[in-house]
Amino acid sequence: MRAVVITNPGDSDVLHLANRPEPMPLSHEVLVEVKAAGVNRPDVAQRKGHYPPPSWTSQDIPGLEIAGTVVSLGDESSRWKVGDNVCALVSGGGYAEYCAVPAGQCLPIPSNLSFVEAASLPETFFTVWSNVFDRGRLKKDESLLVHGGSSGIGVAAIQLAKVYGAKVYVTAGTDEKCRYCEKLGADRSINYKKEKFPDVIKQITQNQGVNVILDMVGGSYTNDNLDILAEEGRLVLISSLAGDHTDVRISTIMRKRLTITGSTLRSRDTAFKTYVAENVEEHVWPLLRSSKIKPIVFRTFPLQQAADAHRLMESSNHIGKIVLEV
Repeated sequence: MRAVVITNPGDSDVLHLANRPEPMPLSHEVLVEVKAAGVNRPDVAQRKGHYPPPSWTSQDIPGLEIAGTVVSLGDESSRWKVGDNVCALVSGGGYAEYCAVPAGQCLPIPSNLSFVEAASLPETFFTVWSNVFDRGRLKKDESLLVHGGSSGIGVAAIQLAKVYGAKVYVTAGTDEKCRYCEKLGADRSINYKKEKFPDVIKQITQNQGVNVILDMVGGSYTNDNLDILAEEGRLVLISSLAGDHTDVRISTIMRKRLTITGSTLRSRDTAFKTYVAENVEEHVWPLLRSSKIKPIVFRTFPLQQAADAHRLMESSNHIGKIVLEV
């Protein structure tokens, strides 16, 4: 099969198309002929040598989400049959013509969506559901602040939180991105290059703060996040683009009884990812089928242009998802 491989850690030019053996599915897996694969920032981090893959997955083929057709089954894979169209969260190996996936991490592609649209779903919606609703415990009539509102994670979080009755505030880096977030349903977008988000949040909440913050920035944002959380607020960390270390004012956490949590999906075991998949299928998939929420795909690239897709990702000149067509 053809696959995009990371030849050495480095810039996007280290991504090359190569021939690799077609994977054989284990007993609990299915083999998917990949039609499209989502591009995500963890792929970029892996390419740079900053995010090593788990031992049980491909070490040099990136890609965390795919969509395609089941072509063979492991002995214990009972739900799926050959010919089923599925999308799936994977731990690696998605930038390829074939990918072996634990059966529990697959979901049926809604009939109103294309392979490209379906490939944009697993990493983002698994992450949002697990972190905003499970860990962050966002409830109806509460408020959510999403940093990076125009990212793939951001556009998914905006739509889901609004459907479930929350107020949604976001930060983004351009006026165009802010307008798009508000078009998707955000109650207020904050251009962080023009406004200080803590000041805006304090003003629009009358100093009450927000209930949940989904943060992929980390670093210097952390104390500002703690300052604008409401009492009993929850800060959920899913990345640290601005740095992994910061000083935290412990008294703020104590005084407002705050919860700081976070997670990564890639290193979690199949049982946990299957649990998330079941929740996403129950709570998110009906919304996709009814078009109450929708995939946001900014641009597609053919598999052999994965380097160009990474360059676009790193430029941040996109809104929503970038997808490779295989």
